[in-house]
Amino acid sequence: MTDLPVLAAPALPSSNELVLKVIPMPADSNANGDIFGGWVMAQVDLAGSVLPARYIKGRMATVAVNEFIFKQPVRVGDILSFFAAVTRIGRTSITVEVEVYAERFSDQGKYLKVTEARLTYVAIDADGRPRPVPVHS
Repeated sequence: MTDLPVLAAPALPSSNELVLKVIPMPADSNANGDIFGGWVMAQVDLAGSVLPARYIKGRMATVAVNEFIFKQPVRVGDILSFFAAVTRIGRTSITVEVEVYAERFSDQGKYLKVTEARLTYVAIDADGRPRPVPVHS
């Protein structure tokens, strides 16, 4: 991984919304002391589902992880901020982009982009079959 510059504040488009903040703990770390990538992926999936839930108004499932990029390691004690934006609404699915920024425990107030992802969620009925996304007004 390359060292990227630390930003004074997230440079985010106005369409991105803060949907989750979390602090990883020692139990979430691997043998190197960094946070497991799978733990980060699970948090991204939770964060990514927040905006589609407003449209879908019912059950939904993650149907695809279209892209997932780990830019920097996440460390124990980082304050992670998850920003999301809906990029596509289809007949039964919604695609979301999620960006994750870390405030290092020892350097709070400065943000470093650590992860970015694009996920697609599908609206499902009681039997788990795709259903149309309700018209959003």
